Amino acid sequence: MPLPPPVEALWQELETVRTQILKEVEGLSQRQADWRPAPSEWSVGEIIHHLTIAEIGTGKLTSKLLKEAPHPLPPFPADLKAFAPITGYESGAQAPDVVRPEAGHPIGELVANIKAARERSRQTLERVATVDPRQFKWKHFRLGELDLGQWWLLQARHDADHFEQLRAIKAAPGFPKS
Repeated sequence: MPLPPPVEALWQELETVRTQILKEVEGLSQRQADWRPAPSEWSVGEIIHHLTIAEIGTGKLTSKLLKEAPHPLPPFPADLKAFAPITGYESGAQAPDVVRPEAGHPIGELVANIKAARERSRQTLERVATVDPRQFKWKHFRLGELDLGQWWLLQARHDADHFEQLRAIKAAPGFPKS
């Protein structure tokens, strides 16, 4: 399905960073996936698990908002050229419990799950492309009220931040060679 330009731009941003993430974790051993630079820091596997949980959560939120809204839903506006920017976002913020990862999942399972989450996200964004995303809002625990476009922009930014974290882990002293 062709997407309106702002949704297509968002999709491309999501796909670009996800491709980078998958390339970064490609071929890692379980030992590498479980390694932490420090006891209080996340491993590669935990980051992948966290990203998957967060993306699934954004998809569920989207479904909830669209399902509970009065029908008919407002159509995607032809004059919407871009989603509103997100203000107050800081990388490195503490993750809420609902998206805190678990350690020790097999790396193959983690990669398969993050890929499956992205396939479902495409379907969800195709639904977003049919409505005015500005009309569907939900309060973020730290950023306040965001509309659906902003929630998905946040997902892309969040992925990009964790991509940098993945690269830093792999470059850290002591990262296993295999």
